[in-house]
Amino acid sequence: MKTKSILLFGLLLFLAACDYLPFGYTPIGEILEGPGRFEGEPVKVRGEVVEITKIPLIKSKSYLLRDDTGTILVVTEGSLPALNKTIAVRAEVKTVAILDDQSFGLRLVEIERLPVYGFGD
Repeated sequence: MKTKSILLFGLLLFLAACDYLPFGYTPIGEILEGPGRFEGEPVKVRGEVVEITKIPLIKSKSYLLRDDTGTILVVTEGSLPALNKTIAVRAEVKTVAILDDQSFGLRLVEIERLPVYGFGD
């Protein structure tokens, strides 16, 4: 019985740490190709920050994140990452509208930044 409890605890700990493991990332291109499948869902993405934008008057902060499959806008309430830095985030997919597989206002809303293991900075 004690062994089962230890295994169950280990499994729960593993599942809780899944966001911090260096796999399970969604390619940005998949989100761009089928935003309706991801709408309102959390995803993990990883890529290089290629542009940052800050508009102080309306408190808007965002950055473009690029991987080998595409580039997507990420909106954040946190600090902006450094330009050309490789980062990983857990974010929610949002759109203004989707009409005939065309998305309008597609973006990711950052939930949290994740550690980047072995992918450089």
